[in-house]
Amino acid sequence: MKARMLMAVITIAALVSAPFSFAADDEIGIFEALRASSVSFEETTAALDAAFAVSGLVLHATHDVRVPEDKHRARVYVLTSPAFAEAASEESARTISAQILRVAVYTRGDDQATYINMANPVAHAMVFYADSPNYDTLLTAAAEASGEIREAVSAVPGEALWEQQEPRRAEKHYRAFKGDGPARMMAKFRTFRKSQLEIIEDTADNFDAVVDKVTAALSAREVAAADESEGWEQLTLVRVRDDAIYIGVTNPYIEDKMVRINSRFRKDGKSELSPYPGVDHVAALPAEILIVKDGDETRVLHYGQMWRMQLYFWDSGYRAFTANVGVPSTIANSIDDTVNPD
Repeated sequence: MKARMLMAVITIAALVSAPFSFAADDEIGIFEALRASSVSFEETTAALDAAFAVSGLVLHATHDVRVPEDKHRARVYVLTSPAFAEAASEESARTISAQILRVAVYTRGDDQATYINMANPVAHAMVFYADSPNYDTLLTAAAEASGEIREAVSAVPGEALWEQQEPRRAEKHYRAFKGDGPARMMAKFRTFRKSQLEIIEDTADNFDAVVDKVTAALSAREVAAADESEGWEQLTLVRVRDDAIYIGVTNPYIEDKMVRINSRFRKDGKSELSPYPGVDHVAALPAEILIVKDGDETRVLHYGQMWRMQLYFWDSGYRAFTANVGVPSTIANSIDDTVNPD
């Protein structure tokens, strides 16, 4: 136990002091396990609510994820770090996905014990700031944001974990992320920029009007049950800066699919009492809609879902993607049709 804690401290210190010095074969998780709670789900979330309230982080939304058959409990927190945002303030508006921090609380195992993990800010910085001349500085800022989250989470009774979770990749892979393995062709070999699909284009002067149009369109559409993809709930709107807005959206369909697909071929931790180990990937939520000023234009963007699902769920295995090849386009088309029904 002491040896593992010492290694975790050394690893985190390395991330903060020199996150850009990973060895070529180091594997970095898109998720990071933070804590095994020793108290109930309700007590864990209450402690986390209180910890975030006094932290330097800004909490924008919480959402209780609809797990199939209510077999597990899961909640997602959406946050930002003002210090990280300041470090990235001169970067392209199209990189703001890196600024959205997500922490998840979920239950697993036969005893439905409670765990906390996060969408790894360092891995996301590697993806979205790969071409920035300030790459090293931004990775340091992302590592410091990770530290802010770890510090807040430490208020929850339990055991620190600090473990990289699947899917794990080398830094080089993240910096040119176009998908994984033979499924890259499903993502059309696109980087994140080429995976940002345009829904609406308008003039830069109409930026605020476009924001109003998008939020009105989201609220106007009824949200369907898990067997249909129509309608999206707006969990939060984050004005990351004057030229860049992030809207986090979800619905029962995407939640059901992500948990089922990521659980189907997994064996570790799967049992009759814990049938959906993929609940440990809910920090992939919410899906995002970006509204950015891009030169003289205002653009409303979302991600090609095959690219996005590979980023977060590649450990589901190639069979999971081939068995559900139509799901990403169903999700993407639903977001597009909701935001721009004309």
